[in-house]
Amino acid sequence: MSSLEQRLSRIEEKLKQENKEARKRIDLNIDMSPQRTRPRPTLQLPLANDGGSRSSSSESSPQHPSYPNRPRQMLTLPTTPYNLQKNLENAEIDQKLQEIMKQTGYLKIDGQRYPAEVTDLISEGEIGSGTCGQVFKVRFKKTGHVIAVKQMRRTGNKDENKRILMDLDVVLKSHDCPYIIQCYGAIVTNTDVFIAMELMGTCAEKLKKRIQGPIPEAILGKMTVAIVNALLYLKEKHGVIHRDVKPSNILLDAKGQIKLCDFGISGRLVDSKAKTRSAGCAAYMAPERIDPPDPSKPDYDIRADVWSLGISLVELATGQFPYKNCKTDFEVLTKVLQEDPPVLPLSMGFSPDFQSFVKDCLTKDHRKRPKYHKLLEHSFIRRYEVSEVDVAGWFQAVMERTESPRSSQCFSHHQLHSLFSR
Repeated sequence: MSSLEQRLSRIEEKLKQENKEARKRIDLNIDMSPQRTRPRPTLQLPLANDGGSRSSSSESSPQHPSYPNRPRQMLTLPTTPYNLQKNLENAEIDQKLQEIMKQTGYLKIDGQRYPAEVTDLISEGEIGSGTCGQVFKVRFKKTGHVIAVKQMRRTGNKDENKRILMDLDVVLKSHDCPYIIQCYGAIVTNTDVFIAMELMGTCAEKLKKRIQGPIPEAILGKMTVAIVNALLYLKEKHGVIHRDVKPSNILLDAKGQIKLCDFGISGRLVDSKAKTRSAGCAAYMAPERIDPPDPSKPDYDIRADVWSLGISLVELATGQFPYKNCKTDFEVLTKVLQEDPPVLPLSMGFSPDFQSFVKDCLTKDHRKRPKYHKLLEHSFIRRYEVSEVDVAGWFQAVMERTESPRSSQCFSHHQLHSLFSR
């Protein structure tokens, strides 16, 4: 077995162990819940106490037929331990937690600040999950506002605490970016952190599953403009790389808004590079993160997120994940390294500038892959920065056509464009 195969095998084994431990934590939380014996996201959820259980992610709308799953586990790559760096990180975690504890206990909505406790949050069902917690649709009892609340367990584990604090830190500081989910505040208890955010409609991943087909290029054009601007904002304003760009972290709503979310595994950039190897989803990971050109310096930069964006666009534009027939993360990672990058099929009628943009994003050599400023000069983004696209109308039409299981028929490419063009 080659050294690369050995490395990929170790990664796969580590993923299996992490998933096993995660299932144990979920089972333990469910067993300890006094309110129910099995996870039911549509039932009353335990937001009003500290002993909440965990359940699998689902939309609040009726269930649809099941779809084949592909590997989407969180990937942690091996690295040489840096004791000094770890000590600094732990000190930073403790400091950030103290800062957040001073701010906890109120929500700021529509410019008004309200004192808030966990008992003021009335759950209306689970709507999804992030890297380190479940997301609920919640009514704020004091005002009647319907918002989203991410509930994250405080386990005492330093890595999990770091994810919670990173997520909270980024959303609290990003209030001035229209392409990043807005945060209203947080409530911290002895066992949980509750982050209150604006309620969006659904994510691009669930939209793809609802329509069972491709998303029109014009919608993806607006989505690309939003996500590249969000990623550029994170890098320029806060020195942060997202590290988990994928369809499930791209949110849309009935107003036509498109926003980036879930910053639990974002990383700080040092000299424009990320120094840690952990975090990310195997299916969207860039080649240089899987097999660093220089193993003695396994750092990478924001171009890793550009690759993830390219994979996401191919998936949403075609309705299919580009690395097909993969049953394990090992197979996905091997294909990423050994096969030519995915491209948009010529037969589906995509514009030349969309094909060119995706090709640029999926340049295998990260040194030749463009950064955000260069991407913003591309004709594809330039076009959709000024084009009038009725994202709201398309989104509402799709949601109406697919809200009932009986109506979840597979849409043709032509039907989707007809929905969009109304």
